[in-house]
Amino acid sequence: MPATREAPPPGGGAAPLLTMRNVSKSFLGVRVLHDVSLDLAAGEVHALVGENGAGKSTLMKVLAGEHVPDSGTIELDGTTHAFTHPQQAQAAGVGIIHQEFALLEHRTVAENVFLGREPTRYGMVDRRAMERRTGELLAELGESGVSPRAHVRDLSVARRQTVEIVKALASDVRVLVMDEPTAPLAEHEARLLHALVRRLADRGLGILYISHRLREVFELSHRITVLKDGRHVTTVPTADTDTDTIVRAMVGRELGAYYPPRARPGETGGTALTLRGGGNRRLHGIDLDLRSGEVTGIAGLQGSGRTSLARALFGAAPFTEGDMTVGGRTLRPRSPREAIRAGIALVTEDRKGEGLALRQSVRDNALLVTRAVPGQQHASAARGLAGLLDRVRLQARGGSDQQVQFLSGGNQQKVVIAKWLAAAPKVLLFDEPTRGVDVGAKAAIHTLVRDLAKEGLAVLIISSELPELIGMSDRILVMSDGRLAGELPAGAPEEDIMRLATGPADEGTAAA
Repeated sequence: MPATREAPPPGGGAAPLLTMRNVSKSFLGVRVLHDVSLDLAAGEVHALVGENGAGKSTLMKVLAGEHVPDSGTIELDGTTHAFTHPQQAQAAGVGIIHQEFALLEHRTVAENVFLGREPTRYGMVDRRAMERRTGELLAELGESGVSPRAHVRDLSVARRQTVEIVKALASDVRVLVMDEPTAPLAEHEARLLHALVRRLADRGLGILYISHRLREVFELSHRITVLKDGRHVTTVPTADTDTDTIVRAMVGRELGAYYPPRARPGETGGTALTLRGGGNRRLHGIDLDLRSGEVTGIAGLQGSGRTSLARALFGAAPFTEGDMTVGGRTLRPRSPREAIRAGIALVTEDRKGEGLALRQSVRDNALLVTRAVPGQQHASAARGLAGLLDRVRLQARGGSDQQVQFLSGGNQQKVVIAKWLAAAPKVLLFDEPTRGVDVGAKAAIHTLVRDLAKEGLAVLIISSELPELIGMSDRILVMSDGRLAGELPAGAPEEDIMRLATGPADEGTAAA
């Protein structure tokens, strides 16, 4: 288990910075929070965990004034508040950073930080003062490399996360809520954010940290609160518990080993896909073999070419050089349609933007591919839809008629997987398969991936979570600067992966 942080003792027996008592909330007669209580000390990182639908985000939106509670109280520094609007919560010192950024891409960093609160001079916006104060806040966070004049559209995801934090600090927050802040970040970017969170806590902010990544929860937090089905289950000092105990509290059952058993020697089949010398604008000299019955992991830092490789194999950003065969047939897909016909499927990292039609039903989404690509067995897929949804363990109250936008993140991902399984692929590419899903859904997806490999599919997984990559892969390929930097066996330590990922790619070791 990762090292944990010792909780800061309240100075002189002082009252908590924040106390939420017996908070309840219902929507359309359905109760989603049941008398939930929570407290937070100044300088504390308090993690809030639970499966999707446990009530975490709803509780935080009550705190941020986005939802009005049916009952319960909120106290800040001993003063009771009844927030009915986010501006009231902000004025009281509560800031929230949602998983989906609330930034205007075509405006500068400073303009975003002071949006709606622009300083004025002689009746005009004082840009100089706005940029100076933004620069000061960035410097305080050790982020002086970000220019207040830079446009948000030109920033990396990690830098945009920093802008969100600075935006909150500019409002003099004392309580900062962070909802899945590392979900869009690569491993090295997440570590930088962790360091920033620690600096904020050291400055005396109270931080409520929502995350599905239990590893970072144990690395960052002083205490952990578990919610399940809208109820408070437990609050424990992080140093006094372990991962298995927290998982049991979250899901109400034993999950056993986190990852299903890997393939044993001799269980894998022949080569399903072969690539030699694959290249395009982003990729250089890629040699790759994907074997039936095997899960191949792809590791690398953001920008290393991991996603570019998956998109090239899928024909979305085609190879312009190299030789590729799929099922023994020579083919270099020039479009996703060609790749699908050849038996290649891609579960993209952006399920909402690229994987789903959110306003359509589960049924329509699951049959998107077979309906859209000529030659696919649409009629048989439609007849077998119920069995397919059972296979991915979909949980949808409205069954196949339910709109996908109302499903949890984990169930949305299962619909994406079902969509591709309906097309009966031979090669299945996963880009961040469990990003933003809870531990129960992760376990279901991991088991499904392993079962698909056992049935003879060739599976490739890209993941920024190294424990997931190590736990799921039969072998690991590491990318750096658009090249394959090397191959590692199943169970390789993180240090070996990072050594290849951060070093210069050696064309001589680009084996697969």
